[in-house]
Amino acid sequence: MTLNELIQKVEKARLEVNEHLIVKIIAVSKYVDSKAIKKLYEDGQRAFGENRVQVLEEKVNNLEELPIEWHFIGNLQKNKINKLLKLNPFMIQSINSSELAKEINKRTDKPIRCLLEINSAQEKTKSGLNPEIAIDTYYQILEECPNINLQGVMTIGAHSDNEKEIIKSFEKTYSIFEKLKKDGAKVCSMGMSSDFELAIKCGSNMIRVGSALFKEG
Repeated sequence: MTLNELIQKVEKARLEVNEHLIVKIIAVSKYVDSKAIKKLYEDGQRAFGENRVQVLEEKVNNLEELPIEWHFIGNLQKNKINKLLKLNPFMIQSINSSELAKEINKRTDKPIRCLLEINSAQEKTKSGLNPEIAIDTYYQILEECPNINLQGVMTIGAHSDNEKEIIKSFEKTYSIFEKLKKDGAKVCSMGMSSDFELAIKCGSNMIRVGSALFKEG
């Protein structure tokens, strides 16, 4: 799928929900090299997501001449926090505990944009917070971590062939996002290559698309 084809699909899904909804595309570049990222950048894509600090570091260094908006979307280990902060990412999408937020807060000297990761399908293979405690945790981080600029929530849709299950997981996260809006939540990051249209229909305003964009042909 070309970037233009993806944009057209996003537009179609967005307009079915609300003509005022703006959906941001994060190109997940974890399986491709810097050359492929540069090509997509030249096509007009500006925001890219990586899930490993080491790989992000290599790509940031290889592409330092480009003003790319880097998003960290992976499970962040505490021993990699300092290295990630040095890379000055635009956003960390994967804060999955108040402990992780406190560690980042301690080690940064300036506010960093973050999203709270919610395991809305409650699948053991995924990281993220149990939806039951997500709102309390969000407020705890707001209160205790002045350097964590929480901007909203992120989730991965249910790993299922059953569309209803996927929708249910998105709707659960969106309902949490709705409750947090009054306290400044702006981003609801849901949807990947296989389910971004469903996610947009459930209210997502940020999608993370990798394989659909970077497949050959």
